Amino acid sequence: MTADGFSHVVTLAAAAQGQSITLTADAAARESIAARLGLISLERLEADAEVRAVAGGLAVRGEVRAEAVQRCAATDLPVPAAIAEPFDLKFLRDAGPGREEEEIELGAEEIDILPLEHDRVDIGEVAVQTLSLALDPYPRHPDADHILAEKGVLSEEQAGPFAALAALKGGNKA
Repeated sequence: MTADGFSHVVTLAAAAQGQSITLTADAAARESIAARLGLISLERLEADAEVRAVAGGLAVRGEVRAEAVQRCAATDLPVPAAIAEPFDLKFLRDAGPGREEEEIELGAEEIDILPLEHDRVDIGEVAVQTLSLALDPYPRHPDADHILAEKGVLSEEQAGPFAALAALKGGNKA
């Protein structure tokens, strides 16, 4: 996948000297990324990254900052989101599917290791993926519970299995 007009490719050779990168998405890129991520809008997307060569690949460390508007999972109303999400990734040549298929325990250091493909990494795509993971998967509008109650939708507490038990317990009081 590409970063929808927010692409900035860094090669392994260029990373040998180390690089500091600052990216700011323009309006067209933000619109495309918002559509890709299912957002109402993406008002701001910026990324700062430090790229350096490491044994077998390259390391990318930085932060993504964004102002987005998501849809409420319950009411479809707009929910603003401010994101400031750090990332620290390693892209290694031997981290791909060709590795041995044995079961291994991953420590904290191995969790953010990704395969290095064609000796290059798209920092824009790293930023978009980081943003995607940082977004609330089930955003809720502050008035969602009130709006749902007005429409007669029961809350989880009111409709769940323990609600019937609570009603029985409440009815048995003398």
